[in-house]
Amino acid sequence: MPVRKAATTVSKKSSGSVNHFPRTSGLKYYVGAHISTAGGVENAIPNALKLGCNAFAFFPKNQRRWSSAPYKKENIDGFHSNCSHDHFNAKKELLPHGSYLINLGNPDAAKRKQSQESFEDDLTRCEQLGVGLYNLHPGSAVGGADKNATIKHIASGINKGIAATKFIKVVLENMAGHGHIIGSNLQDLADIIELVKDKSRIGVCIDTCHTFAAGYDIRNQKTFDEFWTKFDEIVGYQYLAGIHLNDSKAPLGSKRDLHQNIGLGFLGLETFRLIMNKEELQGIPMILETPIPNEEKVNKGLEADIRGEEVKLLEWLIGKDVDDKEVIEKSEELQNKGERERKEHQEKFDKKKEKEEASLSKKRKNTVDLDFFAPKKRGSTKKAKKEESE
Repeated sequence: MPVRKAATTVSKKSSGSVNHFPRTSGLKYYVGAHISTAGGVENAIPNALKLGCNAFAFFPKNQRRWSSAPYKKENIDGFHSNCSHDHFNAKKELLPHGSYLINLGNPDAAKRKQSQESFEDDLTRCEQLGVGLYNLHPGSAVGGADKNATIKHIASGINKGIAATKFIKVVLENMAGHGHIIGSNLQDLADIIELVKDKSRIGVCIDTCHTFAAGYDIRNQKTFDEFWTKFDEIVGYQYLAGIHLNDSKAPLGSKRDLHQNIGLGFLGLETFRLIMNKEELQGIPMILETPIPNEEKVNKGLEADIRGEEVKLLEWLIGKDVDDKEVIEKSEELQNKGERERKEHQEKFDKKKEKEEASLSKKRKNTVDLDFFAPKKRGSTKKAKKEESE
């Protein structure tokens, strides 16, 4: 496949970085990864190039703090310059990720206001960089708050954020389903979208790990197609704006957000072959959020980021058939590599399920016992005997 010149030459605009992985041009699938912005947001571009990315994600600010220092002019100018020089379309190939602290659905008005301010700050930062998409976790019904009220709060917050900005599209991510999190089923996302006033500025990002954890099986052609049929019926392809590419350490329906490297988890390589050959997923950012085993060494330049290898692996799957011998061999190799972790998480899942079933069984027994010893209504015995005699 042809390689972009920018991917094999030293770029003055990109801090003189030489890429570890070649960047493949002419692809309809925009594969990339979540990228570090250490030293300045403008550094995301050279860092993405090192991995051979055709798309990437980053945090607009520290994802674990409510506020951060505003961008300096040199950060903004450097970001625009690097995107232009290294041929990244900031409007359609980048998918920044919102702060983990933001919860637009919080029932506490003061905390919801704090989330709103951080959310709008993120949106403003994205627009300063010329970025067109922004990924957001929908929120949570804290303390078991009313779900419908939570969804209304989320939609209201999004409407305010859209009104306060010019062009950024808010992209809702589907979730794994733990606790009172909103967005683990497709209807949640559809319900939020229904309440957003400007439909042109709202979208959805499907995370493969979250999808699987929430109980949607996408591991073979039949179940994969069934999921996307549901997606189109409930949400609609017109709202699909991004994909998060993650295998799962936990089994189907675990409701656990445990990302695994591609092919090592319960989803397996076949899931990603299906993804990389689905036409409806062309032209949107597809972002890896897989674990980095030796992140410290990667940051020091001592070894290549595994995500770079995964970018190339996913691109290699384009055009491959289900019975391709090389794909089958690679799938078996990766499954063998991840077998120990899968076994550990399966055992944990089974034990948890047994414990939950035992607890439920005990509750049912207690309910039956209480019903048995509950005082009977006066006259009920005589009435029963009379009915029997008749």
